[in-house]
Amino acid sequence: MKVDKMSISMDPDLGDQVREAAQRAGKPLSGWLADAAAAKLRSEALVYYLADFEQRHGSLTEAEIDSAREELGFGRPNLP
Repeated sequence: MKVDKMSISMDPDLGDQVREAAQRAGKPLSGWLADAAAAKLRSEALVYYLADFEQRHGSLTEAEIDSAREELGFGRPNLP
């Protein structure tokens, strides 16, 4: 498998937290970071998709959002 090696820099506290999270997950640091980057890309793609959908079809209703949450297994967020 081909890999793309990168050098990254981050705040030392964040670096410690990332290393600890990778260790808790039982993953190598590079694998944990790759998974995090992939999750971020999926999240951004969803934001763009939903914005485009709403521009074409109008805003999602509360009922549609609740239905999606239920189907995905998410509860309502606890908002202040």
